[in-house]
Amino acid sequence: MAGGWAQDGAVNEQIEVSTQEAIERMRARQRQGGESAEFCVDCDEPIPEARRQAVPGVQLCIDCQQGRDKSFKAVGGINRRGSKDSQLK
Repeated sequence: MAGGWAQDGAVNEQIEVSTQEAIERMRARQRQGGESAEFCVDCDEPIPEARRQAVPGVQLCIDCQQGRDKSFKAVGGINRRGSKDSQLK
């Protein structure tokens, strides 16, 4: 049962669309693979053979990748539930 102007099942449909979009983004990243670099593009250190085989298309050494992972901030999605403040306005 949907409330307001939404149709029945609209919330589930919205969740399914969001899930499919996330899956497509992950598949697109996997397709980008290609040739792995022998040397890190940031620090020019050699990338170990085991890493190049494990991660197709790798361009960064482990240290540089860890640095990028730490500084990564997730992109905010849609707040489907809304805050109490937004509902009061």
